[in-house]
Amino acid sequence: MTEALAHLPNFSQLSQRVWRVLGLNPGKFTLQGTNTYLLGTGAQKILLDCGEGKPEYLDHLETSLQQIRPDAFISDIIISHGHRDHWGGLRDILKSEKLNPQNNLQIHKFPVPDGCKVPHMDQFPKDIQVHALVDNQIFNTDEVTLKVIYTPGHSKDHCAFWLEEEQSLFTADCVLGHGTAVFDDLSEYLNGLQRLKSLHPKQLYPGHGPVIENGEDKIQKYIDHRLYREKQVTGLLKEENARQNGLTPLEIVQLLYKGYPGSLHLPAAHSIVMHLVKLQRDGHVIAAEEHELVTENIHKIVETKWKYILQ
Repeated sequence: MTEALAHLPNFSQLSQRVWRVLGLNPGKFTLQGTNTYLLGTGAQKILLDCGEGKPEYLDHLETSLQQIRPDAFISDIIISHGHRDHWGGLRDILKSEKLNPQNNLQIHKFPVPDGCKVPHMDQFPKDIQVHALVDNQIFNTDEVTLKVIYTPGHSKDHCAFWLEEEQSLFTADCVLGHGTAVFDDLSEYLNGLQRLKSLHPKQLYPGHGPVIENGEDKIQKYIDHRLYREKQVTGLLKEENARQNGLTPLEIVQLLYKGYPGSLHLPAAHSIVMHLVKLQRDGHVIAAEEHELVTENIHKIVETKWKYILQ
């Protein structure tokens, strides 16, 4: 969480059929920037994600595409999920004659499931036609077979993508090249990680950070880390004082993340809340107050006391 980030070039070829184009939006949550990927060995390319809309990204993408081959063009843009740093470049790309010369570029994204509240989709443009992704859907271009893997957890509309020719995964934001990922539903997140692990990927192309070799091992480490955190949270709530008075997520963070800067405590508290919600569903803890986690002020949620239910 506090380690220095590895340098990533703004544009690089990662394999025979995969190129990474950084979104030029480095930051605390985006790391070196959002990874956007061009796929395909021929002129026709699939673009996986398209940054957050930095003005300089369009020129960067156009130049990168021309470097691959002068006649290259983008036929499809696949959006991994609705966080803005993964779709913000859409409008600029659709207006580009270099990237969309025939004006027939198609946009694909997994729809928000019925009944789910996903506030980040309020920002998504309503006037752009989007084709709904379907779990296990297949996309093909030159020497690329890309399969949609629906993996809610990070968000309700999140997908990863299996690259058949390389036995590799584009993990978007459920596995990162550095640090750990945030999530909105821990049970769904762990189920998604287990599904990805079952594919036995050789390497991972994450939404942020460098390529990950030994992909299956990395996913298992993510799973182990979450189960270890759950064990730690449960252990703290079982202590005598906590059994009587309970603990807030912020108090749990202050105990578990002693060596981390205070500025990271609130983001860490969000993941602790998700752990507590999972434990509540599993019948192990109770909260002093009920909260609508999507809309409630996070500061109020992290100050609520939680208690362990004696088994």
